[in-house]
Amino acid sequence: MWEPQQPSVRMVTRLLLLTSALLSTCQAAESPALFTSVTLTLEPSNAVSQGTNLTVRCKALVSSSGFLNRKYTIYKDNTVVYTESITTAEDLIYSLRMARVANTGKYKCKVNIPGKELSSSSEKLTVTGLQTPVLSVDKRVFSEGEEVTVGCKAPGESGVIVFYFYKDSKELYEERVDANHVETRLRFNNAGDHRLHCDYRVILLTDSVPSNASNNVVVTVKELFITPIISVRPHGSMIIEGDNLDISCGVSGNLQNSSGLKVFLSKGPTLLSSGQSKANHSMRALAEHSGEFQCSLEVGNVVKRATENVRITELFSQPVLTMYPTEVFEREKITLTCKSTNYSSDRISASDVKYSIYKDNYTLTPGSFNGIYVVPGVVPNSSGIYSCKADARMISKYSAKLPVQAKVLVSKPEITAIGRVIVGKPFQVRCHSDRGSLPIEYTLWKKYSEVNSTTVQQPHHQAIFTVTVQHYSDMQDYKCEARNNPKIDTVVSNKLNTTVIVPLSNPGLSVVPDLLEVTEGNEMYLICGVEGSPPVTFKWYRRGNVQPLFITTSIQSSASHLIKGVGNEDSGTYYCEAINYANMVRSQPVTVDVGVDAAVSVWSERPVDPGSDGESSAASNNEPDVEYTEVVHRQPVDPARAPLRKGTETVYSEVQNSPTGAPGDHYDYQGSVEYADLNGDQPEVNQALLEVNHQDHHDLPVPVE
Repeated sequence: MWEPQQPSVRMVTRLLLLTSALLSTCQAAESPALFTSVTLTLEPSNAVSQGTNLTVRCKALVSSSGFLNRKYTIYKDNTVVYTESITTAEDLIYSLRMARVANTGKYKCKVNIPGKELSSSSEKLTVTGLQTPVLSVDKRVFSEGEEVTVGCKAPGESGVIVFYFYKDSKELYEERVDANHVETRLRFNNAGDHRLHCDYRVILLTDSVPSNASNNVVVTVKELFITPIISVRPHGSMIIEGDNLDISCGVSGNLQNSSGLKVFLSKGPTLLSSGQSKANHSMRALAEHSGEFQCSLEVGNVVKRATENVRITELFSQPVLTMYPTEVFEREKITLTCKSTNYSSDRISASDVKYSIYKDNYTLTPGSFNGIYVVPGVVPNSSGIYSCKADARMISKYSAKLPVQAKVLVSKPEITAIGRVIVGKPFQVRCHSDRGSLPIEYTLWKKYSEVNSTTVQQPHHQAIFTVTVQHYSDMQDYKCEARNNPKIDTVVSNKLNTTVIVPLSNPGLSVVPDLLEVTEGNEMYLICGVEGSPPVTFKWYRRGNVQPLFITTSIQSSASHLIKGVGNEDSGTYYCEAINYANMVRSQPVTVDVGVDAAVSVWSERPVDPGSDGESSAASNNEPDVEYTEVVHRQPVDPARAPLRKGTETVYSEVQNSPTGAPGDHYDYQGSVEYADLNGDQPEVNQALLEVNHQDHHDLPVPVE
């Protein structure tokens, strides 16, 4: 059976040695450090009102050469209220949200680094203003001698608080608690109404009673006769970049009885070197090394300092990268120039400075060149982050980054009308290009005349123009052009192509047959005609009736309304209305007087002569089997009421007999009012409609809803 073995003494010894080595390594990893100062500030100020958000900031200036662990401790009246360890040089922030009177006191900060600690001076914080207390009673009416539970609360307050209860303004009870509320039971022996209230006091250290001052004792502090010394070589103001810079830090004076002495050479927060009595540092001088170097001597808690201000002249200045043109478009040539404007003529010439150019951290110019580089126009995308580097005598300097965003050329614009376009009324025209970098200048043209121009600066803006056309054909005269590169010609849109609505005009109502020929029992057509864009809705009215007699919509410029078998009751005044998308017009009224025929029309079949010869029969067969009869219609009583045709006319009507001997030219109507058929057998109606529909406006465009 296997049994666990006890570790040997040799194994234990090796583990102890390994642990000791690891601990020594961890301790060595922390670099030596030198305290410069520790300060504490109260923000926004040392005196605030209650409810203010307060920041306690602790700042430690420590010079070190590497990793350093810092432990911060915040004290209030010498009591620790917060502690935190950090490894960066950032300030420690301790926040007091909604500060209260209990936060009043003296605050200080202590910082510990390995083997050292340093404290700030104290800062006093004063918070003024207390919350109004709230009194509570478990019952408002009770018997004499009965105990009652009463409470007092200080909302939001903190710290040690003494609460006081009063009956009729006389102190009845007090209690000290470490909370913002208290509750107790009280007995009331006196009958009657009593007024109860409470208040409180926050206990602060500053409220303690001070004693008298003690006796004075004089002490003497002997100065240590040692001082730090710092030296810089080369000495003077003619230190130029690239020179070897040697800085030493030493001690002058009696070093006896100076056990534990250390010296530190630093620049700002960077510790350059340290030693027992001497510290040296050498570097290749750069312009950014200019500034104050410090030599510090430390003996126990005593620190003495000496400083030297070093000024280093640039070998050459930081390069500046520029581009031409300052605004570039896609596939446009770019000239980049990298240049250091200043250089030390005692050490180098302008030709000794070599340059490199980068785009998005990739080298565009392998090898050094004179600083001018041309990005060819064939490059599809020249946008990116450009920078350049200048080199001379093993010193490199970089320019600031130059972001380049190539602009997009404007595309061919589209021109469109907004809403319905009506002749004679203003409407809006929009010009828009799908592609193109802003700003874009749009110009509206009518043939060869500029109407207006506008520049679109923002993505949500549009180029809108207001125009008016006096004839529908004027729409073809409008174009717009767009430009966003002054070095390139503008791009022009197609012609404006949209439906134009011509308002209705010249409405007219005509009657077929003529007014003088309207007789009882016959048909009467009311023909309404207009000029303007279809579709047109026609309405016929008889004066005295609010509702229309008939309504129809037509793509023609005229329409008719048929009244069958007219009688005397159809006499009256008629008018029509026409409506399209632009307007509504009304015709002049026409008065119709239905009368009785004054003459009889006779139709007869021509008889066949039985004794006629063949030639006579042949001749008769070449003629239609009809007769012509003169029909005279009555004259109207008032000739002015027949505006379309005046006077008495003789009308020759061709009548063909039907097989039954009755007139065969008739219609099978389904109602008393119908549409007129343009291809029907009513020549006068057809002719009237044709005359209206074949006016000069027959080529007007048809708007589409």
